[in-house]
Amino acid sequence: MESEDRQTRKSNLRLLFEALAVGLVAGIVVGSFRWLIGQILAMWQKGYQAAHANPAFLLLLAGGVLASVIVAGFLVKQQPHAGGSGIPEVELQLQGKLQLAWWPVFWRKFIGGVLSIGSGLFLGREGPSIQLGSTVGQGVAQGFKASKSDSRVLLATGAASGLSAAFGAPLGGAMFIVEEVFHNFSPRVWLNALAGAIMANFVVSNVFGQTPVLAIDYKHSFPILQYWQLLLLGAFLGLIGRFYQWGLLNFSHVYQKIPVLPRWLHGIIPALILVPVMYYLPGYVGGGNNLILSLNQIHAVNILVLIFLLRISFSIVSYDSGLPGGIFLPILTMGALLGAVYGQFMVDLGLLDQKLVVNLIIFSMAGLFSAIVRSPFTAIMLIAEMVGSLLHLMPLAVVSVVAYVVNELLGGVPIYESLAGRMQTKEDNDYVGEADQLTVSIYEGSQLADHQVKDIAWPDRTLVRVIHRGQKDIIPDGNTKLLAGDLLVLEIDENQRGLVYDKMASLQEAKE
Repeated sequence: MESEDRQTRKSNLRLLFEALAVGLVAGIVVGSFRWLIGQILAMWQKGYQAAHANPAFLLLLAGGVLASVIVAGFLVKQQPHAGGSGIPEVELQLQGKLQLAWWPVFWRKFIGGVLSIGSGLFLGREGPSIQLGSTVGQGVAQGFKASKSDSRVLLATGAASGLSAAFGAPLGGAMFIVEEVFHNFSPRVWLNALAGAIMANFVVSNVFGQTPVLAIDYKHSFPILQYWQLLLLGAFLGLIGRFYQWGLLNFSHVYQKIPVLPRWLHGIIPALILVPVMYYLPGYVGGGNNLILSLNQIHAVNILVLIFLLRISFSIVSYDSGLPGGIFLPILTMGALLGAVYGQFMVDLGLLDQKLVVNLIIFSMAGLFSAIVRSPFTAIMLIAEMVGSLLHLMPLAVVSVVAYVVNELLGGVPIYESLAGRMQTKEDNDYVGEADQLTVSIYEGSQLADHQVKDIAWPDRTLVRVIHRGQKDIIPDGNTKLLAGDLLVLEIDENQRGLVYDKMASLQEAKE
């Protein structure tokens, strides 16, 4: 027994070392990705500024933008899974529903993302950063010849490291992976994901410094007697979040009805829209982090509403074009705008102190993210890290939960899960693969809790190998009773991973 324990600890330490290697490489890759996007965007903005003195220069800039999106689109044509944010791909890979070679996706995502995001389109760097990190995790796992189970942990670690490097948020990166992507709070996942995320953040901190990405200056706690405002704000965000989900999932049908442009050239449309926007409103383009930092200086509700309408419409047009780029940061930007709109409206009515508007800007970023992505814990942790303050945890939680509940009542669905569901994936029905493992947590109130192993309708060819219960490992038999909080290690056929994942998810639904 001691020999087995020693072997397990040795295996866990090796996996931790590999996770740190993933974090190191992901930090270098995503840090470079982040730096290049910033440099290229600044170059474009200077070019448009120069065009005001020489309007003929605008034609050259338009040609450059078109060339950028055409190249990016061609890369996506070669490898379709290099388009979009990449988060749905990561989810499907971890569920066993999608298999991708890491290198073809990696270099196309890197180049295509720099070109499309750096051009100023309303796309975020975080989704591509997550996918870049996941491909790094795949590459490192391949290099170390990791097992299938360890390879998935390293893929998840790379994804967490990518988000950490993109935003300087290691805790938020690890939380996003276990809450939204992996859907599993297994210690093997979150511990290694956190280790990789910390390493990636250490790398980028040496390049970009330790200043939070959204270092918003505010010093006043939100008064407890004003918490009714947070309820209204959360409901408002939940409603707008549902509209954004609907728009993002349905506007792609408009692109499909364009007869003259093939799919890989759809990026031309947002590029043409971008040129006049960049010319007249250079400060409002890109992912939006600089816009967020300047919002507290805009006090006119009508101006804020117009900026929001520009952001939400162009975000949908940009993302649904299929170019490499995410919606993560654009969602935070829209949330900040909605917080500013609501706050300034209440100030004009005499119901809110002007100094508290900045608080609502911060709360609304978490609220809209929680509503659209349906990951409230990640929203709270991420915004706390990005802003660099714990002053707002309670109101952040209130707005996030209310927005989540309202979105749920309106029929909203997790946006990344919905985007993943639109992808065509292949699931074989033949059991011809090698043995694989799937880790499943038992939730309170699920159909698995408080039942014996023999009473569960397990998927075909699924074996419960081990039950992790606290610090104990239990080798089960048919009479073993499953409890909420147990972590099951299932042995399955590798070619049925996606099918078993879905069946186990249905068993996790609450008892009627």
